[in-house]
Amino acid sequence: MPSLTDLHIDDTYPRDLPADPLDTNTPRQVRGAGHSHVAPTPVADPKVLAVSPEMLEVLGLDPSVATTPDFASLMGGNSLLPGMKPWADCYGGHQFGHWAGQLGDGRAITLAEVVTPEHGRQQLQLKGAGPTPYSRRGDGRAVLRSSIREFLCSEAMHHLGIPTTRALSLVHTGDEVLRDMFYDGHAAFEPGAIVCRVAPSFLRFGHFEIHAIRRDVDTLRTLTEHALARHYPHLGPLTPESVVAMFEEVSDRTALLIAHWQRVGFVHGVLNTDNMSIAGLTIDYGPYGWLEPFDPGWTPNTTDAEGRRYAFGNQPGIGWWNLSRLASALAPLLDDHTALQAALDRYPELYAGHHHRLQANKLGLAQLTGTPPTDATPATGDYALLGRLAELMGRTETDFTLLHWHLADVPTDATTLDATSDRALVDLLSPAFYLPTDLKDDLVKDWADWLRAFSRRSAVEDPVERAARMASANPRYVLRNYMSQLAIDASTKGDHDVLQELLAVVRNPYQATEAHEKWAARRPDWARHKAGCSMLSCSS
Repeated sequence: MPSLTDLHIDDTYPRDLPADPLDTNTPRQVRGAGHSHVAPTPVADPKVLAVSPEMLEVLGLDPSVATTPDFASLMGGNSLLPGMKPWADCYGGHQFGHWAGQLGDGRAITLAEVVTPEHGRQQLQLKGAGPTPYSRRGDGRAVLRSSIREFLCSEAMHHLGIPTTRALSLVHTGDEVLRDMFYDGHAAFEPGAIVCRVAPSFLRFGHFEIHAIRRDVDTLRTLTEHALARHYPHLGPLTPESVVAMFEEVSDRTALLIAHWQRVGFVHGVLNTDNMSIAGLTIDYGPYGWLEPFDPGWTPNTTDAEGRRYAFGNQPGIGWWNLSRLASALAPLLDDHTALQAALDRYPELYAGHHHRLQANKLGLAQLTGTPPTDATPATGDYALLGRLAELMGRTETDFTLLHWHLADVPTDATTLDATSDRALVDLLSPAFYLPTDLKDDLVKDWADWLRAFSRRSAVEDPVERAARMASANPRYVLRNYMSQLAIDASTKGDHDVLQELLAVVRNPYQATEAHEKWAARRPDWARHKAGCSMLSCSS
């Protein structure tokens, strides 16, 4: 059977980009280079806690490989395969709207780029593998709580149909890591862990920004040539036209990605430009969260609690802002910026197209009719229906996921609808209401009016196609923060059953399964304000 040594290693990124001329692993500014070669720092006792069977298959590996000591050693950073020459990337980024300078892979080390049998090139990257020249004052490590969250959410997002980096393995290191979880001066030791994440590449907007801001046009050009060849080969070699065309495709992928986030109620939490993928992937799972009570102003990130820059409702606009930074980074490659600016200006239209299509699917509609709101005119038709739904969810403390799941229960035939009282109709949605017994008569009437309008609109659709659209757009299960926290609490005590159960849940999110139904409920009251279940810090 295929073994680890059968992996076909062929590293295009470090071959294409200039390397850091220094080989000392000390924090420093790295200039004129795309990466620094650095080896993982060994850990005390690597033990595999979880693997993704699908990712083993993607890499062409037999599942039994994951049970071997060699696998634990490799994924824990204690050994390398022949031909591996690991590296850490150099990039910068705008954080919370401000240029942060050089950032880079401060605790991520890419082991290799592997040519897979059926899925093209995939990079294997260890997150938490020790210090690199980009670690600044950090130790390059990661803790178990953040690693469990990244491992589970990577797989959850993939199975929701959302572009994402993947997770191959989760390894307990046997070491303790000192972290100040809430940045309040109460640092404590926590169990260390390493996630091996997998993606075609980990190129970020910040990769381009660092060289542009440093006016290192030669490295910027080389990086752009690599990005074209790696992700957009159909656009041909680097020319002014291909640079603009690449930006247009990055804009479209970004718009689609964020529209999918809005579809399922996912909030990234740290949408800095160094956390935006040139390939349109969800990358870097830090203080993310899922809308439970619907609130467009909600952010899961304690650092963002005051400004709420990255709140749920702001994500589409932040996509445009981050793309504007990427456009500025690509501008030195062009003499005329007109086409680049025009491409940036098209982002709102791209996003609206994807968002409206996905929102129509959530309601079971073939397409939205009517007109969206503008500064001068109110919404009409289906757009007004959506706007009214958002208003009602905000007034009722409504669970975003459960509400859309139970909309499929609303009858569409006029006879049943007429025979159903307002209260009985609204009771169909009661599993989604956090305080279902507190609905006053006026709110019940408002919900009933909306449901009757929704029912009449739905009746126009083919019932089979309507059901299929809703079933494919509205998950039964999402990875709520309290669920991850239960897995973290149990795994910290050495019990990994919850982790394994949640991995099974997130791998089949659209199908109600009796064994998993306890994970389809509203967030429990005990989790409303519990650390790790409502808001989180970037500490990991």
